[in-house]
Amino acid sequence: MNTAHREETTAQRWARAELFFDAKQYADAAPILAEVVAETPGQVAPRLLLARAYYHSAQLGRAEAELREVIALDPVEPYAYLMLGRTLQRQGRAEQAAGPLRIAAALGLE
Repeated sequence: MNTAHREETTAQRWARAELFFDAKQYADAAPILAEVVAETPGQVAPRLLLARAYYHSAQLGRAEAELREVIALDPVEPYAYLMLGRTLQRQGRAEQAAGPLRIAAALGLE
């Protein structure tokens, strides 16, 4: 972390990461979000946004790992199952994707 950002609070880092994410600068958002996740490991929202940043920047292994953590923290988070299914599909693992996609559909997402 550079000197200018050393004094930032977790909330300020979260806000900065959201700005990068909203600007579709996913690779820039990811390391900031990783810091937020490290500071708040039990929080689902930062971890889910980190997984999305990884997904959109084609860091699919990292996205998969974060999504599995989200599901461990919140087993009824439908978007995590949908994203996990899509991440697995993007990796050419369609058979493995079927289960999470079914769960997402059962939880109301398709």
